[in-house]
Amino acid sequence: MLLINAKIMTMEDAVIDCGYIQIKDDKIIAVGDMSSAPQDDNVLDLQGKMVYPGFIDAHCHMGMAEEGLDFEGDDLNEMTDPVSPHLRGLDAINPVNQSFPEAVDAGVTTVVTGPGSANAISGQFCAIKTYGKRVDKMVLREPVAMKFALGENPKKVYNDKSETPMTRMATAALIREELSKAKRYLEDVQKAEEDPEENDPPEFDAKKEALIPVLKRELKAHIHCHRSDDIFTAVRLAEEFELDYVLIHCTEGHLIADELKEIGAPVVNGPLMCTRTKPELLHASDKTPGILSKAGLQVAICTDYNVIPIWMLPITAGYAVREGMDYMEALKAITINPARICGIEDRVGSVKVGKDADLLVYSQDPLTLAAKPDMVFINGKQVK
Repeated sequence: MLLINAKIMTMEDAVIDCGYIQIKDDKIIAVGDMSSAPQDDNVLDLQGKMVYPGFIDAHCHMGMAEEGLDFEGDDLNEMTDPVSPHLRGLDAINPVNQSFPEAVDAGVTTVVTGPGSANAISGQFCAIKTYGKRVDKMVLREPVAMKFALGENPKKVYNDKSETPMTRMATAALIREELSKAKRYLEDVQKAEEDPEENDPPEFDAKKEALIPVLKRELKAHIHCHRSDDIFTAVRLAEEFELDYVLIHCTEGHLIADELKEIGAPVVNGPLMCTRTKPELLHASDKTPGILSKAGLQVAICTDYNVIPIWMLPITAGYAVREGMDYMEALKAITINPARICGIEDRVGSVKVGKDADLLVYSQDPLTLAAKPDMVFINGKQVK
């Protein structure tokens, strides 16, 4: 297919005022100005409409806690063990859920989804497309991150059980202990591989195996942290174990923007446009993504679905603009920034040759309340 006469927001620091995009199978094979448009048997004239890359939610729990159901459909948190790195979010996702067509309808074509924040180490996130019936065919990358959580959530869950961790100290200690054990386990595995005659391999441990890619920096650590002290604990732990990490939520980031600028860690901020429903959200501000972006940090905006609906992702980016964020930075916060932060920029996040043909066609500004995409393409297929 050849899309022609479109204003293309490539999100690669270029805007093509009147251009074309050529798709073959599920990939973008050519992009450029109309003056160099190739020939194609299947042409779609967009007559000046705007084209964007599909929107990306960098942190949510889509498919894991179904709307309209109680325990039967809630697979978000395994609240029986505060350390569960071997859990795979993929095993809990139900794509036959109304949130998926709602995501498509709003132009959200990729989500990074996985376990909640009940546990100090919650398990593995995956990046999936939002169109399909079988989740295995929707996977973009799995696992894409290991979820850690600090602060109020683990404290509350295990305080109710009178079990560790009931304090912030214990939560950090559990994470530190498990990473240290995994590091020693990895060393034993490597010794056995290097000299099998002298060293027996350690007994298989699913939890430690799951953490090995994190220690090797092959898998990102996504660390749930709202309050400023928890943010700094996340940084402390990540630096101690030399992790490739992302600050998830970073709710009080606007209060410590100068320190975060010095640290330089990427941030997934959100959800926006919601009430302060628990103590550690006391200082929540919808100005945070703009403040952090202006401080020079790489910022993505998330819905944290089911906290707010997945279809609100572009609206919250627009709201961030209202609260001081630069317009293009807000667009980046739901396109190329989440792709780069989550390590999936080779596939999605911008309109570029070689990337997946996940495209949105709009007649109006996508960050406004009334806007909906006229067309949505996922993997080169028109799904709306």
